[in-house]
Amino acid sequence: MKTYIVLLRGINVSGKNKLPMADLRELLSKLNFQNVQTYIQSGNIILESDKTKKQICAIIKEGIHTRFGYDVPVIIRTIAEWKKVIATYPFPTNNTKIVAFVFLNQKTSETKIEVKGIKDDEYLIDNDMIYIYCPSGFANTKISNNMFERKLKVTATTRNYNTTLKLLELAKDLAGF
Repeated sequence: MKTYIVLLRGINVSGKNKLPMADLRELLSKLNFQNVQTYIQSGNIILESDKTKKQICAIIKEGIHTRFGYDVPVIIRTIAEWKKVIATYPFPTNNTKIVAFVFLNQKTSETKIEVKGIKDDEYLIDNDMIYIYCPSGFANTKISNNMFERKLKVTATTRNYNTTLKLLELAKDLAGF
């Protein structure tokens, strides 16, 4: 069995796609995933499976649609991939309130996109990841999850620095690292 970190896009945001984590854990257990854990209410999942990443995403997506009626994008990474994401963050992390990771559902060949008025905010596109550094604050930045999805034509979901680190910690604990 391998340990995976699974991210759902658009769960429990602004009153849309309400999905209690207890119900999600129950569903995933019924779908034969092992040692299912969730973290906070925004669709962060740690689980074990012997299936491929592609199979896991398809099973979860279909299960949520069948049980709750939501069409929810699912993005998945292994522990090794998650560690690399954190290790390769290219900007300062001394103020974690302005650091974020955008996980993409597929690799992109784009490395730069046109974004006007981003001031001191920065981003780096790296295959299936985008690293964000927003000194102006996330409430004020022009670089957003929706903007990246629209311009890159991908599905994306963003997690802040602390959530990203916590998910790695939970996954490592589950895997016995």
